Amino acid sequence: MRPELLNPLFAEVTALKGIGPQLTKPLDRLGLARVVDVLFHLPTGWIDRLARDELDIADAGRVIAITLTPVSYRFGGSARAPARVQAVDAAGNYVSLVYFGGNSGWVKKLFPLNEPRRVSGKLESYGQELQIVHPDHVQPLDGGEPLAEREAIYPLSEGMTSKRLAGLAAQALERAPELPEWIEPGLKARHGWPDWHEALARIHADPADAKARERLAYDEVFANQLALLLVRGEARAKRGRPLIGDGRLREALRLPYAATGAQARTIGEIEGDLRQSQPMLRLLQGDVGSGKTLVATMTLLMAAEAGTQGALLAPTEILARQHFENLSRMLAGIDVRIAILTGRDKGRVREATLMGLADGSIDILIGTHAIFQEGVTYRDLGLVVVDEQHRFGVAQRMLLQAKAARPPHLLVMTATPIPRTLTLAQYGEMDVSRLDEMPPGRQPIETRVIAEDRLGDVADALARHLEGGGQAYWVCPLVEESEKSDLAAAEARAEALRARFGDKVGLVHGRMKGPEKDAVMARFSAGQLGVLVATTVIEVGVDVPNATLIVIEAADRFGLAQLHQLRGRVGRGGGRSVCLLLRGNQLNETSRARLALMRETNDGFRIAEEDLRLRGAGELLGTRQSGEMQFRLANPEMLGELLPAANGDARLLIDRDGGLKGERGRAARLALYLFERDAAVGLLRSG
Repeated sequence: MRPELLNPLFAEVTALKGIGPQLTKPLDRLGLARVVDVLFHLPTGWIDRLARDELDIADAGRVIAITLTPVSYRFGGSARAPARVQAVDAAGNYVSLVYFGGNSGWVKKLFPLNEPRRVSGKLESYGQELQIVHPDHVQPLDGGEPLAEREAIYPLSEGMTSKRLAGLAAQALERAPELPEWIEPGLKARHGWPDWHEALARIHADPADAKARERLAYDEVFANQLALLLVRGEARAKRGRPLIGDGRLREALRLPYAATGAQARTIGEIEGDLRQSQPMLRLLQGDVGSGKTLVATMTLLMAAEAGTQGALLAPTEILARQHFENLSRMLAGIDVRIAILTGRDKGRVREATLMGLADGSIDILIGTHAIFQEGVTYRDLGLVVVDEQHRFGVAQRMLLQAKAARPPHLLVMTATPIPRTLTLAQYGEMDVSRLDEMPPGRQPIETRVIAEDRLGDVADALARHLEGGGQAYWVCPLVEESEKSDLAAAEARAEALRARFGDKVGLVHGRMKGPEKDAVMARFSAGQLGVLVATTVIEVGVDVPNATLIVIEAADRFGLAQLHQLRGRVGRGGGRSVCLLLRGNQLNETSRARLALMRETNDGFRIAEEDLRLRGAGELLGTRQSGEMQFRLANPEMLGELLPAANGDARLLIDRDGGLKGERGRAARLALYLFERDAAVGLLRSG
């Protein structure tokens, strides 16, 4: 249970004064549902306001604060014409105060003639005169607080201003208690960091305060590292049981290829883990096409050889069914029973699967999150394999592990290569294996960047590709925050392609029902469709070796990791594959750098490191699949700098300073709750 001391911060945001229906929506859009969200919504920039007695053209382009006296009005003849107030400074210099769409009555009320006002805004030179467009502050000389020389600028949404957010942050700060110190005193002194409460007050008052910002980022990284160490410690303390296979099922597996060195090394590491009584906690990173499926299959066979059951958890129904088909094909003729369970399975089929799990006649279960629902029981679950790890949180992993009488061994896999910095930040409790070697015969995918105004040439190239018997994906633009817009783009593109290619064109998107989506995918896999138009629903789990061309529209809107995942839908057979990235005509430097790197390399690990540098940790895994990597206060540069110190400090707390039971540990417990890392540490609830 959360300590009472923190309850004022976890109250709903409506507990702050002045929040009515008008403010609720913009706050909701910003994700500010609780007081603590406002407190941690830090300013990202600031306005430096120059106090001036007289107007000076040398100040053009800067924000000034000056006393002005309105002397006349100039209103246009139409409602659209700007409203202008002519005003003078103490020396009689003129300036126009301009309001577009300004109501004349409202402007006259704001600026009564011959009554001085303190005005702040950006001074501009317009022809032969000076002007301030939409001043940010206007107040009588005897009214309100003096204007701050530095004003914080916050991330905003429509209907919200920085001034209003600063007021809410001030209220949130008043509710924030003084908390005991959780940072090791020597470390805090070396860095010159302020106390937690002081750091918050300083950063909201002065966004340029580097020490305050660094202190708050460190707190978040420290809480993250401590939570991961506690999870690891708890897992290591639990007694599982060794799974020692006799090799009979693996020897019966007849593969048409030999394992790569990286696969053999990883399988050996996993076999060593399974032989221990401590439950395995291993992360398997493998680039697209590096052969994670073989490693997962061998691991599941080891569990079956040892007489226990294995479960493979996939994030989507498409991926679950594909795993089921692949494993059924690979393990045909071997004495092992495989089943699948998804949210779609109902009636007798579902009942038969549940009975088989309960009586132990099913050795390997593959499915979506349905496999850890309440009604699903296992006779003897010894191993859990989680695919596309970033789609699942720690809490979901723990739910599945709770299905076993004794803690099962856990292997989590991701095809999204993760930079080493973030591996430590997100998976610090796990041992890590990397498949950094491609199976022989895999050809690199040729990637080209093409301007979107050459769409006709791309359609001609697609026609030639289809005539040659090939198949292709056509991925439609990612439209931020709008699945409906994504869908509209895909439907429009499918319609345009059908006008040329007829019924060879299929469409899949996230809003389709499972059976409908499966039917389209089955037709594409069987070669009945030549072109599959899709939203990013095809990002993982689609494996059609004959599809050797992928077109990604508006590629400059995607992050590197997502582009790399999408590109990985081709290059799955022995033939040459091509990825065409269609770009807009107005590219910023970041988009240009992303597309250049995609053209230059197929190395997912290099792409991941560059993605972190260009985009940042919060976006690394794509906007639609953020997973549990959420740092609100620590940016990527800070993560790299602060992680080693935070990891060392967390270890020191556990090893030397009495863990959570000592004085510093009790303070650190508050940090875990404050930064909401308690959900990953079930042991906190019991002590």
